[in-house]
Amino acid sequence: MATTEIVTVQRRRKYHWPEAQLNFWLVIMIIASSVVLGIFAYLTSIQNSLRLGIPWILPYMITTTSLMIVFIIIMLGLISQQQLVPGVVVLGSFILFVLWLAGLIETSIQLYGPSGAVNSYCGSRPNTDSIDSQQTAVWLANSSLCVDWRAAFAFEIVGTIFLLWMMVMAYQVNKDDYD
Repeated sequence: MATTEIVTVQRRRKYHWPEAQLNFWLVIMIIASSVVLGIFAYLTSIQNSLRLGIPWILPYMITTTSLMIVFIIIMLGLISQQQLVPGVVVLGSFILFVLWLAGLIETSIQLYGPSGAVNSYCGSRPNTDSIDSQQTAVWLANSSLCVDWRAAFAFEIVGTIFLLWMMVMAYQVNKDDYD
């Protein structure tokens, strides 16, 4: 009696990622995540040193940017093994896009919101009649905090837009439609 052997061969599909765009995206997202992480960690340490309450946006964005850095590390590992799958990238990018967008909305409320917003304190100047070193130090610290919030807001806009771009790029790579 003869035995029949069935052999199945599976081929993994190779995805062709545009190298220049992918590298550019990775560099920009590492920069944006690192800057936002550093700014919000710095603002958290200031809040702690002044023994003030910490707004929820600070630990939220620290966590979100840390997740972004972990996602980038995972992507780099998959890229090095040539196993970067568009489905994984779309899913991770979508989740992070939602997190970054929520952080962007709350940062804009904290920065430009109705009452007690950070930006409402940014235009204040020290009294020029009697300028002393203490007033100057307070003004410099206030100015530094305003610049930090504005930089975080700007980098959150960049990060959110680039996550949207990555979802589009991964979709195009999946369809073999990227030029």
